Formats: sequence, structure tokens, C-alpha cells
Amino acid sequence: MAYVITEPCRGCKFTDCVEDCPTDSFREGDDMLFIDPETCIDCDACISACPVEAIFPDHEVPQQWQHYIEMNATMSQKSPMITEIRRAE
Repeated sequence: MAYVITEPCRGCKFTDCVEDCPTDSFREGDDMLFIDPETCIDCDACISACPVEAIFPDHEVPQQWQHYIEMNATMSQKSPMITEIRRAE
């Protein structure tokens, strides 16, 4: 199991979740973040840190956002790592 970032993160300027990740699994895309399922250890640390409630365990992703499971897996391999909070400009 891994965590998945979904639709509420699109265009989100918050990056609070990345700082709490002990395995540096977050990746930064053009308009949202992604979680690398290969390094995520399902620790729950990011869930409470996400102010827009965009992160779900892969088996609990709402039906309308199921495509984000594959998107996180694919885009996390193409996007750079993010490990620190970035304040919105």
C-alpha cells in the first residue's frame, strides 16, 4: 500500500505535507505534488499535514479520483524530489 495525492492538490500552494515525510517520497510536478509509491512506507505522517485533504491510502481513493493512483506512480518517476515547505509567493 502507498499513499496517493489526488485532485484537491491541483493548483495547491501548500507544501506542509512534504516536511513530515520520513522517506522523502514527495515529488513536485508543475501544478501538484505526487507521492512515489516505491518509497512511501504508509506511515500516515502526511495525512494530517495536508491542509486540503488530498492524500488517501491507495485502497481508499474515491472512485472519481482512481486515475490518480497511476498518475502518482508515473509522475513521481519524472518529477524532482521536494523535502522542504515552500511558502506561496
